[in-house]
Amino acid sequence: MTENTGVNLGVLGTKSSRRSGAERVVNAPLPTVYGKFQAIGYLDHDRGDEQVALVYGEIGTENVLTRLHSECLTGDAFGSRHCECGDQLASALRAVVAEGSGIVVYLRGHEGRGIGLLAKLRAMALQAEGLDTVEANLALGLPVDARDYRVAAEILRDLGVRSVRLMSNNPRKREALVRHGVQVAERVPLLIEPCESNITYLRTKRERLDHILPHLDAVAHGS
Repeated sequence: MTENTGVNLGVLGTKSSRRSGAERVVNAPLPTVYGKFQAIGYLDHDRGDEQVALVYGEIGTENVLTRLHSECLTGDAFGSRHCECGDQLASALRAVVAEGSGIVVYLRGHEGRGIGLLAKLRAMALQAEGLDTVEANLALGLPVDARDYRVAAEILRDLGVRSVRLMSNNPRKREALVRHGVQVAERVPLLIEPCESNITYLRTKRERLDHILPHLDAVAHGS
């Protein structure tokens, strides 16, 4: 895995008008509380987003343990209990270290299932008034899920990955990767114990967004 050193960071704006797809820009060591990763940065010329893949160990090409993690500022950075995103990110990073190799692709531009931070906060305010996460997006005139996984597939292909063991409870992620040319050898559940603040949200993800969350059965009638 080599760093692309031929990119002039000062002219990325000019290059983005001529190029498409994800371009590898930088590879830097990133020691974390979980282990030492390589942070490989990309520019998505189609959307203008800066993306990063955290790579641990020698990943190979087949059956690579992989997490596609949608950006969630409130959960990932602030420790929100409204969702399980922060815990999923931490669990995925621990899992690839325990495996000895793997990838966490952190997908910026996916905040609030693609609607953006401020819209997500507006949706959360509506949820506090009694709407579920699907109803709240629709009440704002926004799509229920606007995420695009094209750039994730492009990043994986750039890293030489042909097939993954995908850490996800969302079958739509699997479908999206396959549609974009990356095979999914296995779906690996990433189940987080629910709490009082997120149980309604998680039930909605299972009942209305088709997430596979069998662990909710134990609390289905208990909260």
